[in-house]
Amino acid sequence: QVQLVESGGGSVQAGGSLRLSCAASGRAFSDYSMGWFRQAPGKEREFVATISWSGGSTKYADSVKGRFTISRGDANNNFYLQMNSLKPEDTAVYYCASGRQKYGLGARNQENYSYWGQGTQVTVSS
Repeated sequence: QVQLVESGGGSVQAGGSLRLSCAASGRAFSDYSMGWFRQAPGKEREFVATISWSGGSTKYADSVKGRFTISRGDANNNFYLQMNSLKPEDTAVYYCASGRQKYGLGARNQENYSYWGQGTQVTVSS
């Protein structure tokens, strides 16, 4: 059974940092791209960052570029989102997701992901 479990969310003041983790099981996740998405209250879920199956390529939403870093763990069954210089507009539920196709380079569209975690809340206060 494929499972993705996020952790590391919480409340932080503007300018602070958080590191989100996604523990993956039930699949050879090292063969697939991974992504992070977020959904703020009253808004649609949006792309945040993605990393290719090899870890050699990353993409970011313009709103987080330069502040967030996506990475894969050594075992490749865990991946992370380091979030620095957090802003109140980063407040959202953050989801990790696994790519649909093997050896993917990472995509911004949600349709390219087949498995999703339950989400972890991030709240940034001003």
